Amino acid sequence: MKGFFGRVLRIDLTGKTFVYEDIPDEVLKRTLGGKGLGIYYLLRENPEGVDPLSPDNLFLIATGPVTGTRVWSQSRFAVFTKSPATCGFGESYCGGSLAPKIKGCGVDAVIIKGACSSLTRLSVDEDGVEFHEAIALAGMETYDTEKYIKANSKPGAGAMVIGPAGENLVVSACIKSDKWRSLGRGGMGAVLGSKKVKGISFCGVKQAEIADEDKLKQVIKAVAQMGKESPVTRVYQNYGTPSQVKVTNMAGCFPTRYWQSGRFEKYETLTADYMHDHFDVSRHGCPTCFLQCTKQSVVKGGRHAGLEIEGPEFETIYAIGGLNCIEGLEEVAYLNDVCDRLGLDTMSAGNLSAFAIEAYKRGKSGFVIEYNDPDRTAELYRAIAYREGIGDLLASGIREAAKSLGLENIAVHVKGLEPAGFDPRVLKGMGLSYATAARGACHLRGTFYKAELSGQIPKEQIEGKAELHIDYEDRAALFDTLILCRFFRDFIKWDELAGLIQGSTGLVLTKEELQLLANRITRETRLYNRREGLGSSEDTLPPALLDNPNVEGAVLTGSELKTMIDEYNSIRETRNEKAETTV
Repeated sequence: MKGFFGRVLRIDLTGKTFVYEDIPDEVLKRTLGGKGLGIYYLLRENPEGVDPLSPDNLFLIATGPVTGTRVWSQSRFAVFTKSPATCGFGESYCGGSLAPKIKGCGVDAVIIKGACSSLTRLSVDEDGVEFHEAIALAGMETYDTEKYIKANSKPGAGAMVIGPAGENLVVSACIKSDKWRSLGRGGMGAVLGSKKVKGISFCGVKQAEIADEDKLKQVIKAVAQMGKESPVTRVYQNYGTPSQVKVTNMAGCFPTRYWQSGRFEKYETLTADYMHDHFDVSRHGCPTCFLQCTKQSVVKGGRHAGLEIEGPEFETIYAIGGLNCIEGLEEVAYLNDVCDRLGLDTMSAGNLSAFAIEAYKRGKSGFVIEYNDPDRTAELYRAIAYREGIGDLLASGIREAAKSLGLENIAVHVKGLEPAGFDPRVLKGMGLSYATAARGACHLRGTFYKAELSGQIPKEQIEGKAELHIDYEDRAALFDTLILCRFFRDFIKWDELAGLIQGSTGLVLTKEELQLLANRITRETRLYNRREGLGSSEDTLPPALLDNPNVEGAVLTGSELKTMIDEYNSIRETRNEKAETTV
């Protein structure tokens, strides 16, 4: 089928071998690549009940049919596995320059199984795979690791790497690429670490044949025009995601002091305006993207003067800044840099350190740490990455740590994954998002905060909210098959999605057919969780967020959440029945 090479590269780490295998057109039509292809293989090939950190757990890398084209926002790739954080469906996505180099190797997916006997790095190109001993890289931080691997690969290669956290099987370990880009959520770095893979380089320039270049150009032009006319574009270009700090704080949904409050009195020290006043800021976006939302930032003054970082992004600012009451974006940038070097997901790290503060205050931990203490927080992140002291406990994840400390009543997570920076007691549709997302408390499976903060639907509305939520979630599922950036949700809607799929693959699909296809992908991710023991009882919120008001009095009740989930499940089941006969 057009838009694909119709090939998967299978790598056996145990035997240090590789083979290419054809992907039938029927599978590509059913999945559309990306997320669809990822869950297809996990459901059919990953052993039921497999330990996420065992050699038998598959690790998949996938691209989409528009990867490597001129389509706006296509510079992304994805990884799929059984998550060590949740023991369920794991997915993570990353932008930057690596995606076309992966697909350029002439494959639509890479499936890795087994484990190396010692630390190893892989080189993948158009001719196959090479296995290189990497003992000398043991314990090396991510920046130096990526620099080394790229220097010892073919010219033009890109790489994904892990740091000490991944090597030490920390369940919040991430994978880094382009120095600052992250496959952050769900412990992807720990899975690579369990396989003793320090990094993988990719170097390919092949391009899959496109079905209708003129159709793609038509959509590309239409999206560019919408972007030119939209005020959203200027916000992203000028301020990036830190613009959300002021918006969420004013709405009372900026999680603060480990989810006790929705407002941070020192929020102005974490805003986009503060960044522009105290950092030298320049645009540094992905290729083929006019939003240019990422900011290259250099701290101007103070004890971190000269520190350079990409970001910090909103989710890092909320987790490290708001939850830990860190005053000053310079300190957030410093802690962001610490996490990046260690290979720790900043969202999970920020939640874990704030949880550790509350554990200390309640006499459950001997690790002395207070709010607004960046140096002690940095020590904790290093302790987590190297599994030292209380860090060893936190390295096992929030669910296990809370259970061991007897603090399950305050631990904030869904299925073992911590939420994003939107309090569901205020944005009640986000409660539905967190509860039903297959990978845990995820904001990106639907980005429904957009609908609630923009006023598209009232924040406090309960009945009837699930239908709009599903519309957002379905489009997001198709974004993850193609694979596109979420921030283009205002410009790539149903018609544009249909056009991109037709132009790249040749498939002509109606909106209803697209909805049913997206519904099936979502259904299969939830089926995977059910198979792995994450039943419907896991589709809920923790006690700390449910029937438990924040300081400002906002509350989401159990009956409200049940109403939304019941409506959500009813719509999904109706579409499931229809999809079985029409898609």
